[in-house]
Parts: sequence; C-alpha cells; structure tokens
Amino acid sequence: MSKRQLVTQSRRWVIKIGSALLTDNGRGLDQKAMAAWVEQIAALSKKGYEVVLVSSGAVAAGMTRLGWKSRPKAIHEQQAAAAVGQSLLIQAYEQEFQRYSKKIAQVLLDHDDLSSRQRYLNARSTLRTLMNLDVIPIINENDTVVTDEIRFGDNDTLAALVANLIEADTLCILTDQKGMFDSDPRQNALAELLFEKPALSPELDNMATSGGALGRGGMISKVRAARLAARSGASTVIVGGKIPDVLPKVANGDMIGTLLYADQQPIAARKRWLAGQLQSRGVVTVDDGAVSVLRDKGKSLLPVGVKAVSGHFTRGDMVVCKDARGSEIARGLVNYNSDDARKIMGQPTTKIETLLGYKDFDELIHRDNLVLS
Repeated sequence: MSKRQLVTQSRRWVIKIGSALLTDNGRGLDQKAMAAWVEQIAALSKKGYEVVLVSSGAVAAGMTRLGWKSRPKAIHEQQAAAAVGQSLLIQAYEQEFQRYSKKIAQVLLDHDDLSSRQRYLNARSTLRTLMNLDVIPIINENDTVVTDEIRFGDNDTLAALVANLIEADTLCILTDQKGMFDSDPRQNALAELLFEKPALSPELDNMATSGGALGRGGMISKVRAARLAARSGASTVIVGGKIPDVLPKVANGDMIGTLLYADQQPIAARKRWLAGQLQSRGVVTVDDGAVSVLRDKGKSLLPVGVKAVSGHFTRGDMVVCKDARGSEIARGLVNYNSDDARKIMGQPTTKIETLLGYKDFDELIHRDNLVLS
C-alpha cells in the first residue's frame, strides 16, 4: 500500500520554496511562479489546511537588485544582499496573498531560536497564535545578522525544524528537480525518480547530490531535512515546484515527487525526541492526584498538582516530574521559570495572574510537551 495516504490525511503543512525556483535561476524574483504557488497555498488554506511557508530567496533577490552575477563569498556582502532582498521578497508575497484576502506575517528565525529551550517555546507560541488567527507565517533565516546560518545553514534544515516546532504532518520541499533520483539526473540520463522511501533509509546517502549555484542545500540537505522532520513524525515530499498545480496534486496523493516518510506515528516520534533531546534542569514533585492525571488520563500538569519545586530553570527547560516517593513519573518542557513555578505551585489556574502579574499558560507543562517516564 502506498504511503501517500499519510500526506492525504495531513492538514498541517510546512512548505519550503528554494532560491533557484523563486529567483528564476538568478534573473530576479519570478512573479508568475510566486503567483501560482500563492494561489495554491490560498486554496489549501481555504480547505482548512494550516500552512507555514519557509521561503528562500532573500540573498538571491538582493544579488539581482545589486547587480551581482554570482553569490559573494564575503559574509558581510551576503548579509547586505539578504538585507536588500528580504524586503523585496516579503513585499512580493504580500502583494500576491492580498489577491485572496490572506494575511501574512514575516518571521525571521535562526537555528538558535529553535535549539534554545526558551526561544523554542516563544517561537512555537507565536506561530501557533498566527495560525489560529488564520495568518500565514512566512519564515526565512535571519541571514542579515547571523553569520553561522549563511556559512553553514540552509532553509531545508530550517523548514524541518519548523515542522518539529509546530508538529506539522507534512513537510513539502519545492525544488527545481522533479524529486530525488537514484543518481544525479544532470549527469546520468538513466537516473530514475524515487517515489517512496523511508526517511531513515541509509541508501539515500549515496543518492544525494550537492547543491547548485544559488542554493546552499541540494539533495543532501533535503535528505537531512526529511530525517529531522521524521523525528517528530512528519513525512517529507520533495517535488518539482514548476509542476502545474503541484501542491493540490501532492495533497491528493498523486504519485509525483519523492515521499520520504516517517516510520513512527507523530505523537510517539515527537515525544521520543523530547525525551532524549534535552537535559533536565529541575524537579517538580507532584501529588497523587497529578500522578493519576498524568499517567492514566494523559492530561497536562497544572500548578495545583505541584507540591515542591527544586533546581533553577527557565521557561522551556526540561524538568522531571516525581511523585511523593521520589519516583520519576514524567518529564517535559516547563511553561514558567523556577521562581514563578514556586509562587504558583499548589494554586488553581485562576490565581496565576494574581500571583505573577501575568498569565501566559494555564498549564505548568502542557501534555504536548510532556512524555511519561
């Protein structure tokens, strides 16, 4: 049975569009192509899909505006090109999405935003709020100020990290190739398109090739991205962005592009990632009622169920939940720092704002960020 059903059943997507597509191979932003993708994204959104767009193209668009024929090697020149190009890119998207009365939001991230525990939760909350408001976030790397991202990063990886962040079902990478081939089609006329493979399949490493002149990725980065996305249960489709109606076809399960599918269910995969990703920074001791709620009902941990707090942690840190006998029950990402957790422990949710002067969350640890031990 085809794994394409995983995609047809998904409703939360991260769509990544690469530089070579957006900039028409270096000849400025391809407005006609952008208009087609925006129309397709707007149609998906109208059908109830939640879409986050990760868009390359800022550096390449800036290069065109500055009259540069090749990507500069100096970091400060790459940053300058990104600064010039980013405004052009977002302006073009704003113009196209307005045709469908769709609101967009520009979000500039770097990989540190998604590896720092506190910034991870901040970014997650912001993106979820935007999606709840029916706003389409358009994400790019913060190339203007983050030198490491220009030197080593790529938007394929960023898109995969965003898929982890928002718990997306599908990562769709639009590229200038039809998909992933068993060898480089630019060098081997007999190369065959791969239709479906497990994202963790080791044979993919030998099939991937390096990137072109405009992009920083290539198939190597797309395989890496698929594996990152798979750790939270998202499947990845690598597909040609110039295929007519490409996004509706992918959503319908058409056999186009390459599907690198996750081997685990999303919840199980993401919680395994949470369990192994971070070191614990503190301990919260919970009462027997909270133990039952966590273990038997799969619910979030509320402050009222907490009896003691130890250690020093900030929002987004991993903390361990223990029962009164000291046995570990669960661990998860905490929504309040240790000082605030001590102030609200044992208290009902209705008193959080009075005690702290603010209330960002009802839960001390949300069930989506908690894994049983």
